[in-house]
Amino acid sequence: MRLRHRSGTTLHLGYCTNVHPAEDLDGIIAQFDTYAVPIRARLETDVLGLGLWLAAPVAEVLAADPALRARLRAELAARGLEVVTLNGFPYRSFHDPVVKHAVYRPDWTTRERLSYTFDLARVLADLLPDDAARGSVSTLPLAWRVPWSVTMADQVARRLDQLAAGLAAVEAATGRVVRVAFEPEPGCVVETTEQAISHLARADTSRLGICLDLAHLACAWEQPAAALKALRAKGLPIVKVQLSAALESADPQALHEYVEPRFLHQTRNPHGEAADDLDEALARGLPGPWRVHYHVPLHAAPEPPLATTAPVLVEALRELAGGREPLCDHYDVETYTWGVLPPALRPRTPQQLAAGIAGELDFARTHLRDLGVTA
Repeated sequence: MRLRHRSGTTLHLGYCTNVHPAEDLDGIIAQFDTYAVPIRARLETDVLGLGLWLAAPVAEVLAADPALRARLRAELAARGLEVVTLNGFPYRSFHDPVVKHAVYRPDWTTRERLSYTFDLARVLADLLPDDAARGSVSTLPLAWRVPWSVTMADQVARRLDQLAAGLAAVEAATGRVVRVAFEPEPGCVVETTEQAISHLARADTSRLGICLDLAHLACAWEQPAAALKALRAKGLPIVKVQLSAALESADPQALHEYVEPRFLHQTRNPHGEAADDLDEALARGLPGPWRVHYHVPLHAAPEPPLATTAPVLVEALRELAGGREPLCDHYDVETYTWGVLPPALRPRTPQQLAAGIAGELDFARTHLRDLGVTA
């Protein structure tokens, strides 16, 4: 969806398609009809934005074939869909039975991660609507925190220089600006705002910046206003915002039914104590209250004593879009965990999943409208 900030800036609001499993072009296009078109109809919007997830193999094929890129763009346009941002965090196999730490590989020490991101930038340059100011690609926060060494940090610094140069080449060849956004996440080399500044402030900030995932920010027990102030002070742009909410509970025992085998659910309390997964936190008896990296629907509060960090999201939106100028123009709802929710909360049909995603987008749209953003 396209919304207009009081400054006249267009804000792009969509949802991330990493919630869907397809990793080939035909499967991706089929998802448009199964999910995106019904979501657009429910929201009664002329255009629906997608934060498209392209696994590495299909990204490589598309980057090498202009005709396939033209086909994908035409398929989107025919359905009233558009793409200004890609999710380049999961490399592939994001819906395997067990993902866990594999989602952080390959990391930014490797040529594979750089090549994948270049492929995404080339694809996005051709998918961008003609009147879009720029595109964005979100990516992982350099690497998982262990192992990490001075040598790895030096390798990453070289990759980021190569990345900035490659993005400049994409702009020279296509006339389109594509920026890459690094997404702080619990347990990674870049988890907090302070770490983002430490590792990224010396990068080319005209092309590289931050993807602010609001569930991750909440799990770090950071305050949105303070985090954004620190990033702005160091000149690190917010390239993309992922609208997400984490689980929260003062009674950790209520979280047992959320233990599941596919994704990693890093758990933190406000005292700085942490576990890398929910089952580990439960086994250790980590003192509460807890915030858990488990993306839950934005618009549907769980039964007490469980809660979500949606209030952090609302506060962050006020900071991001409530001022004279927006701090970001790309907003993506990113609840990829619908398929691993406890059975009673899990959608059983494509229609139920589409309805849930539409509900999340309407939640986000309503809160943006409350800030004076218009359709």
